[in-house]
Order: sequence, then structure tokens, then C-alpha cells
Amino acid sequence: MISFRNMTHEDIPSGLLLCRYATWNQTSDDWQVFLELNPGGCRVALDETGNVVGTVATLHYEDHFSWIGMVLVHPEKQRQGIGTQLLMEALQLLSNHDTIKLDATPAGRNVYQKLNFVDEYRIDRMHRPANPAQELYTTSAHAMQAEDFPGVLRLDYEVFGADRRKVLERNFRRAPQYALVAKAHGRIQGFCLGRPGYNFDQIGPLVAHRFDDARQLLLGALNQARGKTIIVDALGHTPAWTDFLNSLGFVVMRPLIRMYRGSNAHPGIPEHQFGIAGPEFG
Repeated sequence: MISFRNMTHEDIPSGLLLCRYATWNQTSDDWQVFLELNPGGCRVALDETGNVVGTVATLHYEDHFSWIGMVLVHPEKQRQGIGTQLLMEALQLLSNHDTIKLDATPAGRNVYQKLNFVDEYRIDRMHRPANPAQELYTTSAHAMQAEDFPGVLRLDYEVFGADRRKVLERNFRRAPQYALVAKAHGRIQGFCLGRPGYNFDQIGPLVAHRFDDARQLLLGALNQARGKTIIVDALGHTPAWTDFLNSLGFVVMRPLIRMYRGSNAHPGIPEHQFGIAGPEFG
């Protein structure tokens, strides 16, 4: 018998254990984001003894769209329909929202299609192993300052399609070394953020009007990541971007598929996203 209830802060260790079973990258700080930004928006599945055997989390990006992430099931409880039940729990929580989005693995895509999700675009998780001897790259990117944040938020709103100020602010506080901007004539033309993880650090979101600005931002972030394994969840809209990542030693770890259900009335500008914040946050 499986039952469901809202996730609490006391469940974070159980959520982290499921992350470790799945070899996912999230830390307790990531779980805190969901529980603090959307109280009541996370659910856990419990077995007959009361142990947490599954999770799902949701976020709201204004009334533009909502997000589903962190669908995890204990390996001993998989293939019993618990993942689908967790998705139904999330969809019930989001029943009043027009558009719902998520990033799916190829295996999960089939499940989401049955729930009326459709493909939007492909994302490749690109991985680069640690390189302590890495030479510093020449870059025109600058460290992000507090006074840059209004311009960063304006650009992100345009490109992402909704206000995600609180997610960006948390990344800024958690990993200021990866917070960089590209400017022209005093205006923000691009930015990147990052965050530490259990297995590797993630660079993203990485947003820019121009390819060269994205390139400069990534080089600047990599200068801050010497000796660390890095991932970038990269959109494939610009073949030159994939080639550039390959030239830096990045290889594809696995593909993801951005999917949505509903009108998708606020798609943003995917062509100006070069790296997402992560499949759990969008």
C-alpha cells in the first residue's frame, strides 16, 4: 500500500537518499528551494511502514507556467506505478495552471506523452571532467555585482518567459564565483550563474543575446571552476555552441527533452538560452 502526503523539511534526508540511489546531483540546498518557494508543492510517497519511497516537487513561475521536477522512486519500488502516481499528485497540485513544463529523460518521455505533454526542444547534458592544470582563459566577462541584478532579471524574464528572481538570487548567493555578466555600453547583454552539486558543479542558467557573449561567459565560469567536474545542460539551437563545448572537452552525458502541457503561451526565447538552470528548475 502506497500513501501520499506533503513533503516537509524533515523529509530532506530521505529525498537526498533517493537522489544518491539515482546518482542525481542535488544537495539539501536544492530541496530547500522547493520547500521554501512553494510550500505545499512537494509530495512524498510512503510505503506501508511509513518510509519515503518517492518524491515529486513543483514550482510556480508567476501564472505563466509551473514546473515539475524531482520525480524519484526508490529502486526497490520501481515499475510499480509509483512514479506515475507521483506525477498525478503533481498535476492535481497544478490543476489550476494553464501550462506545465518539465525536462524529461528519453525513458520518461513516453510516460509524459500519455499525460498530454508534448516536445518543445532537446537539451544535452554536457560533462567535462576536472582539470586542475587548466590554463586560465581570456574572457571579457565581468563578475556580477548587486547593481547588475535588475538588468539580469529583465533579460532573464524576456528569454526564460517568466520571473524567476528567487531562484536566480539563491544561485547568486550560493555560488557568487560563477555569477558573471557580459555588458555593452553599460547594458547587460548576457549572464550566467551556477551552483555546487553532489557529483559536479553546474553552470547555468547561461543567457545571452549573442553567441560570443555566451562564449565569454562560459570561459569566465570555467576559470572559476578549475579542478572541478562541470556540467552544462545545453540547448542545441546553435550547432556552433555544441562545437564550442566539444572544443573545451565537454561530451554528452545524456539527452533531455523539454516538454509542456497546455498552451505554452510564454515560451520565452529559447535561442538565447545556452544553458538551463537544471532539469529540476528549468
